[in-house]
Amino acid sequence: MAKINSTIPEFSADVFHNGEFKTVTSDDVKGQWSIFLFYPADFTFVCPTELEDMQNIYAELQQLGVEVYSVSTDSHFVHKAWHDHSEAINKVTYPMIGDPTGAITRGFDVMIEEAGQALRGTFLANPEGVIKVAEIHDLGIGRSAKDMLRKVKAAQYVANHDGEVCPAAWEEGQKTLAPSLDLVGKI
Repeated sequence: MAKINSTIPEFSADVFHNGEFKTVTSDDVKGQWSIFLFYPADFTFVCPTELEDMQNIYAELQQLGVEVYSVSTDSHFVHKAWHDHSEAINKVTYPMIGDPTGAITRGFDVMIEEAGQALRGTFLANPEGVIKVAEIHDLGIGRSAKDMLRKVKAAQYVANHDGEVCPAAWEEGQKTLAPSLDLVGKI
């Protein structure tokens, strides 16, 4: 089961990315922050809105050193066909991982076995491949890329500022907390 502070599962997968088929492995994603955006299936309804929403902040994520990987149990060939036929998905420029065996989806523990599809799972891994954010939604509930961006910034802040933590709804530039005996009971 994918847990906070556990390492992402090992994998090797075919992806559709910028008009090409490539292979990406778990070793390839290490060395930078990575978002794994699991969704149930190509050619569906909520999924394209989520992938397009993530694309809308992709440039900002790239500036933060974050790569996005969308993942479904469809093949990389299906990803290409969806990219060619959907106005929303045609905008996507981040890698789309094909996981037709479900190995990656099971590795992150978001497989719906009876459907052969993924739950809406979002995972943020640090450059060492350690999961720092894990969020799982039921199929009918779409995610917010803007909120994921906020979580990326908070995770990177905490990683770079030993002894500090980000309070609820923290936004970049706001005050953080430094847990200590002096702070107990004063919040």
